[in-house]
Amino acid sequence: SPQKEEALRVVKQIASERGAPVVQVGVDYLFSAWSRSISGQSFLVWSAQEQPLVNDFIESGGRLAWEPTRLFIPLLGYHQVENAATAYAALQVARREGLRVSEADIQAGFSRVQWAGRFEVLRRSPPLIIDSAHNRDSALKLRLAIDDYLAGQPVILIFGASEDKDVAGMFSELLPRVRQVIATESFHPRAMPAAKLVELAHQHGKQAQVVLPVEAALQEALTLAGKDAAVVATGSLFVAAAVRDTWEKMHTPLMVGEKGWV
Repeated sequence: SPQKEEALRVVKQIASERGAPVVQVGVDYLFSAWSRSISGQSFLVWSAQEQPLVNDFIESGGRLAWEPTRLFIPLLGYHQVENAATAYAALQVARREGLRVSEADIQAGFSRVQWAGRFEVLRRSPPLIIDSAHNRDSALKLRLAIDDYLAGQPVILIFGASEDKDVAGMFSELLPRVRQVIATESFHPRAMPAAKLVELAHQHGKQAQVVLPVEAALQEALTLAGKDAAVVATGSLFVAAAVRDTWEKMHTPLMVGEKGWV
């Protein structure tokens, strides 16, 4: 997949030492986002050899009979398009080496992919979203996805993280897009104290409060969000999972006697 130059040099060096060919997405295979909605996104992907055909397709405004491979994924965020294009390129290499998988199978597989906790929409209106971002780079990707899918909508952030994480870096990416922070803690023994998270949020000029445990943090965030704001929970896998479990319990029917579900 596309890499920073420093990382790419290492990949190429090790590949050379081991006699392994390098196939680069962005060089040997190219891709472009096509359309998106809260339900998922589609993208185009093609080999470098097909670029002349793609040029004609672009210049025609997409009206040619031929077009690049178009795939749909239910995952959200531009970074997931990059991930999916890389997976597609890997499948093409594997097919050349003898893997028996059809284009129809690839289309079907991509359209059904699931990745819990990755900009996962638990409720659409108003939005409730969980994401397992736990470093600055993934926080940036989350912020970009918020900009894409929640444009102009206020955000209430439920946040909890481990002590060893770059919370200051994550807040630098996320908090400019956030109205208020609900600081919480997961059950993990290395969880950063929520009071410390509030201090860091205040340094960014954001309102913040401690709400424990995560279940109570979700209830408070939903109340603050009302009908106009989105709720986004992130900072660690543990926080994302706890919010997901709490939401599912809130919406799981209970058996009452022999009269069925209520």
